[in-house]
Amino acid sequence: MRTPVKTPAKSLWLRIFLTGLVLWLATVAVTGWTGNSNLVPTVVLFGSFLVPVTFVVWAYGRDRSPDVTVEVLFQAFVVGGVLGVLGASLLESWLIRPSILMYLLVGLIEEGVKLAALMFVTRRLARRSTRDGVVLGATVGFGFAAFESAGYAFNALFTADGLSLGQVVETEVLRGILTPVGHGLWTAIAGGALFAARGRLTAPVLLTYLGVSVLHALWDSMSAIAIAITLVLTGQPWQFELLRIGRVPHVSAWQVHVYTLLNWAGLLVISLVALAWLCGLLASARRDRQTMPQ
Repeated sequence: MRTPVKTPAKSLWLRIFLTGLVLWLATVAVTGWTGNSNLVPTVVLFGSFLVPVTFVVWAYGRDRSPDVTVEVLFQAFVVGGVLGVLGASLLESWLIRPSILMYLLVGLIEEGVKLAALMFVTRRLARRSTRDGVVLGATVGFGFAAFESAGYAFNALFTADGLSLGQVVETEVLRGILTPVGHGLWTAIAGGALFAARGRLTAPVLLTYLGVSVLHALWDSMSAIAIAITLVLTGQPWQFELLRIGRVPHVSAWQVHVYTLLNWAGLLVISLVALAWLCGLLASARRDRQTMPQ
């Protein structure tokens, strides 16, 4: 039976996060003070990669097998993340058209390419365990999230009034807060199921893939869901009449509050479901390991 490897510096992830946060804040402050656009790429990259890299380092410091080396993690983060972003971009541009199924198709495509990227970067691993699959799956997911967030931050820079550093910062803060319960969590679940099946696409793996794709789709569509529920609960006849003829009605401050509450409550529920799923997967793996003959 393999002996888990433990990293001596358990607080390394915290030091990396705090150091990166200070550097990012300093870069934002200097960029805003001097107006030097040459610093904008640094703001984008630091803000997009800080939280994903921190969580990968944290995962590396947990119990893991000797097969999960720094080199394997680096490949999973960079190669897996880039392949995932490229694959998702190509497939979404070819296959997706505006429709009621758009969010589900995005979930299926992005979770599918991340799972395929994980299979590619771990194809030479001789031994597999559920915990290692969770760690490497999360790493691929965080790599995907980092490169995707950089793209969103870059797009937020350009506004009708010129370059907006404030929108870049707002985008990176929001995505940084939500990253731990997004791509990394969903691919961790899929990776754990894949490695539990020894890398084979069995029925449980495919069902897990469909499940995390649905969570992904619900996450992406939660704003639209919250708007619909808000209108059902608080909508006025004149608002529905304007919607019927294709015009956007004005909304009250109360409706904005209801929408915000429903949106964040929905994201919280989705996150808790995914976390419970991951905890159940790891608990099952621990029970199986304890019942294995020594």
